[in-house]
Amino acid sequence: MRISVINTGNFKLDGGAMFGVVPKKLWSRTNPADQNNLCTWAMRSLLIENGEKLILIDTGIGNKQDDKFFSHYHLHGDDNLEKSLRNAGYSKDEITDVFLTHLHFDHCGGAVHWKNNERTILEPYFKNAIYWSNKEHWKWAIQPNPRERASFLKENISPIQESGQLKFIERNGQFSRSVFPNMDVFFADGHTESQMIPIIKYKSKSIAFMADLLPSVGHIPLPYVMGYDTRPLKTLNEKSFFLNFAYENDYLLFLEHDPINESCKLKKSDKGIQLDTTHNIIDFL
Repeated sequence: MRISVINTGNFKLDGGAMFGVVPKKLWSRTNPADQNNLCTWAMRSLLIENGEKLILIDTGIGNKQDDKFFSHYHLHGDDNLEKSLRNAGYSKDEITDVFLTHLHFDHCGGAVHWKNNERTILEPYFKNAIYWSNKEHWKWAIQPNPRERASFLKENISPIQESGQLKFIERNGQFSRSVFPNMDVFFADGHTESQMIPIIKYKSKSIAFMADLLPSVGHIPLPYVMGYDTRPLKTLNEKSFFLNFAYENDYLLFLEHDPINESCKLKKSDKGIQLDTTHNIIDFL
């Protein structure tokens, strides 16, 4: 097995939205905001070479939206999906599987692109890959509630289903086996319905791809829950359970959105679960 970090670029989101009811005086200690109260966030994917499978977890925001859309998110940095795959030694046509933790645009936008220069036909970016979601979340995304409608973009979702490349991972409780060897899935419902958190077994280590259950090290304290979450109290309980479980099982937590830290480990004190160490994931492994 080989693991590669795929950086797809940075964007900005409102700091208050990212930390919910927590005062700026507190969250800005780890995530300082600019003059418009916007904080920088990474869009970091993970590529796993596992036997004959080349599995990409999440795809970033992509590049097919118009300038007006991107003006809201202030994309910046030198990285993009195609460049990072190439730097890792792969092409998009070698990807066999795309695992989508959930279908918010900053996690699945790179899964679909324009087929023609006229920008009239959309198709899956990874033509040889199976795209993996789950039935509960897919239904939630194609029949979006008003709160999440702006995050579930039809152009990111419909072309995958229409291509015939879509398959579903079956949910059996909160923990389920995935379709891949050495990977389990934790299902979390606080951020959005049936978000999937893959847990990868690598040698003697376990790596949890935290997606939006834990966007950054700044979100480790339990009350630090995003304003975007549909069920914030559920997120708090899921995060409490999973962070304790991760500590007890010595997980390395891969951070999709942390602008500085790729991954971290946890410790427990009389104040509960806290950040212990941060790591460049490849050096750590």
